[in-house]
Amino acid sequence: MLLVRSVVRKMSFAFPQVPLVDIDGNGVFKYILIKLKVPDAGGNVEEKLIVRGYGDCAYHADIDDKVEAHLKGLKSSKVIGNYEAEVLGGGRIEHNPDTKFIKVYGYSQGFGKANHEDTVEILKTKYPEYNITWSNGGY
Repeated sequence: MLLVRSVVRKMSFAFPQVPLVDIDGNGVFKYILIKLKVPDAGGNVEEKLIVRGYGDCAYHADIDDKVEAHLKGLKSSKVIGNYEAEVLGGGRIEHNPDTKFIKVYGYSQGFGKANHEDTVEILKTKYPEYNITWSNGGY
């Protein structure tokens, strides 16, 4: 767990134009965990895991399409250079801001189950005051 936290902290500094977390502020919705790779100015490849989840996306693939469009926009405006984005899996997020609670669970039929433990650690970077749990159960 300590190793995961130190890796997440390191990842947050790689290409800061792409935040670690972008999820809806309330509700139950699908999410995906993405490994993003971007070469830096020296040609070294920097990696980071990002979490994306939106209620207006009926399928996990719709989230991937939305993220891909955003990344292409960043590339065309020269905010980032070339990149590779790999969906590592998905699931669902239940987000309740009133009780400061997030639950991560389930899987994606198209991409498989994300590593929910990694997802929780990444969510904690944006929601440190929340109670965030995960479960392998559910769809």
